[in-house]
Amino acid sequence: MSTVAPAFNNLRQSIADFSVAEIAKKFGTPTYVYDMATIEKRVADLAAFDVIRYAQKANSNIAILDRLRRLGVVVDAVSVGEVKRALAAGFSIHGDTHPIVYTADVFDRAALEMIRENGLHVNCGSPDMIDQLGEVCPGANITLRINPGFGHGHSQKTNTGGPQSKHGIWIDQVDDCLRRADLYNIAVTGIHMHIGSGTDLEHLSQVCGALEKVAMNVGRTLKMISAGGGLPVPYRDGQEYVDLDQYFQLWDASRKRLEAHFGHKLSLEIEPGRYLVAESGYLITEIRAIKKMGENTFYLLDTGFNDLARPILYGSYHPIAIAHQTPKRHAPELDVVVGGPLCESGDIFTQEEGGFVSKRRLPAASVGDYLVMEVAGAYGFVMASNYNGRYRAEEVLIENGKLHSIRHRESFEDLIRGETIPAVS
Repeated sequence: MSTVAPAFNNLRQSIADFSVAEIAKKFGTPTYVYDMATIEKRVADLAAFDVIRYAQKANSNIAILDRLRRLGVVVDAVSVGEVKRALAAGFSIHGDTHPIVYTADVFDRAALEMIRENGLHVNCGSPDMIDQLGEVCPGANITLRINPGFGHGHSQKTNTGGPQSKHGIWIDQVDDCLRRADLYNIAVTGIHMHIGSGTDLEHLSQVCGALEKVAMNVGRTLKMISAGGGLPVPYRDGQEYVDLDQYFQLWDASRKRLEAHFGHKLSLEIEPGRYLVAESGYLITEIRAIKKMGENTFYLLDTGFNDLARPILYGSYHPIAIAHQTPKRHAPELDVVVGGPLCESGDIFTQEEGGFVSKRRLPAASVGDYLVMEVAGAYGFVMASNYNGRYRAEEVLIENGKLHSIRHRESFEDLIRGETIPAVS
């Protein structure tokens, strides 16, 4: 696969052969749209790995989970709710590759009870989890999620390794974890190491080396090693994909050295989230106001950070395109700030980490034109909220030339479900 990223165009009239205006008129705005053909391509990219385990926190709609299951992908879950989502999408609890693995740094009480009842495989991220699991499921098999002492990420908030991260078992505590496991006759059958979003091959070689050291310490009970996730996707012109051939070769070399040492085969997993779904996703919005504020021109939308929180959380950049109601091949461009309707000054989509407002060069547009935020299939809807009393967006899947609504837009009844007004005493 070429590592060269596609160039983004700031004019977009269609998504997978459906006009943006047609989708907006059919489903309203804001609406998330996912192109299944893109997801299928990204799954195919990773075919060299023995197991592709989808980190569903990136996008957990059960239709997406169902389609990934049909493509032979298994799933990672970080909560009871995600386990139940996977079950609703047709995944089984038990199987040779553990179709569902519970990965976390803590057990809440509901999760521990579900694991006790169902024998779910656990990827333990804290030493205390081994004791807690051993008390209810002695003799279980587990995976250890290791923090190698260093991390990587486009934001400190996405860096999942190193001393500032809460994730994983500190590498110096592995011996203690093995002793805890022995007390409950628990076998460590897998090692997982995920150090953050984004990677480079030089850094990856350090991760592989750290995993090998831990694996040697764990010993011959190992059946699997996991490369973790964090595969980046391009959000800007000029960015590149990771060279997946070299990426696989680094992990495969580690796997082969361990196999030679242990004298038996090891399965090599990868755990992508963003990589499988990010590029498939688009958030279609409508421009509802255009106004000048000093030297700034604002395009104000009918969607806010309640629908797409990544910019306000991480200063994340999303490609943005205009879809005019009357299609245009060219339009004059201007520097604009793109914001939403929320009663929050931070409700700005063109901002950098730290909340610094920036401008984007976009085609001139009118109220009623559509604005599309791209590469929005990961950590988009899953982070959505009802802040400011907003209804969460519709979700639509494009598959085999058809549009499918896979989540209806919320209603007022959804907004207040579960709330009650107690009687006045």
